[in-house]
Amino acid sequence: MSAQASSDGPSSARAPRNSGGAGAGRAPASVPASAPTPAAVPAPAGTAAPAPAAAPASGARAPAAPAPAAPEPPRRGFWGRLADLLRGRKPAPPPVPSGADEAGPGERAMLVNVRRLRTLRVRDVMVPRGDIVCVPVTAALPDLVDVFRQSGHTRLPVHGETLDDPLGFVHLKDIALTYGFGAEAETFDLGRHVRPALYAPPSMPIGALLQKMQSARVHMALVIDEYGGVDGLVTIEDLLEQIVGEIEDEHDVDEDDELREEARGVFVASARVEVPEFESAAGIDLLPDDLDEEVDTLGGLVFKLAGRVPARGEVIRHPQGHEFEVLDADARRIKRLRVRLAEAVARAAE
Repeated sequence: MSAQASSDGPSSARAPRNSGGAGAGRAPASVPASAPTPAAVPAPAGTAAPAPAAAPASGARAPAAPAPAAPEPPRRGFWGRLADLLRGRKPAPPPVPSGADEAGPGERAMLVNVRRLRTLRVRDVMVPRGDIVCVPVTAALPDLVDVFRQSGHTRLPVHGETLDDPLGFVHLKDIALTYGFGAEAETFDLGRHVRPALYAPPSMPIGALLQKMQSARVHMALVIDEYGGVDGLVTIEDLLEQIVGEIEDEHDVDEDDELREEARGVFVASARVEVPEFESAAGIDLLPDDLDEEVDTLGGLVFKLAGRVPARGEVIRHPQGHEFEVLDADARRIKRLRVRLAEAVARAAE
């Protein structure tokens, strides 16, 4: 009786439950078209009745649901774009910057430098042969330690009879961990501690060499010319400096020491200072038209004027009356100069 009484209550609007008989699981029979429409439930007092939904016209297609928005591609961070450029991939157009994701001036400068890696070659950044600090494989332990100490380097190329017979390089850490710089000379064999070096042609793009160094986990490469001779040396620091700028440590020479005015009209300069830089500092023009395309550095200019590598202490005169005193040189190259302008030479002669 209680089940029948509940049909008169509020739950009478619910659909009847399936009794689980023979028709269980079948779809309910369709309502005939002539069946009366159930009366609408009146809205509570004081509330507006909802507007009836407009019935679609006969044969009209229901409006299509809006297509879901395409997911935004993942944003490539700075280091991701840097990796793409190193691999030679064309970077995707940068998205609209949004606050923290926008690259700063330093990062933008790095990306510009990375694009230059495709045009720069190993010959553009290598240390020239004359500046390479190296040791023969027959070097004794005290001699090797002295070279490490004086050069400030942690890796040194090792060669046979000459530098054109490269064997690899030696790492300071290997020597320190094995001997502690206290072994007897006769117990030391440098050849046992030589690590293999990478070799690169001068025309190799520096981006390709950087990837090669990273994959091989080698920080030094020797530049070999077409005849098999050593042309120069490149370290991974030299390559990274093309991206992030100058990396200085306690062993780097201060730029102020590269070119400084010692007295009025007297300059002390590295032989590697470029001629236009010196001309700007001294306010003079050193290069005649016939040498303008052939000379880049002060050392090159002095070599052209002398026709050879001058000895230490030698003074080379310029056609305009300037004097170049060689402060430091070896048999192959000029290292440091004192330049006296013509006016300083004239004052000294008075």
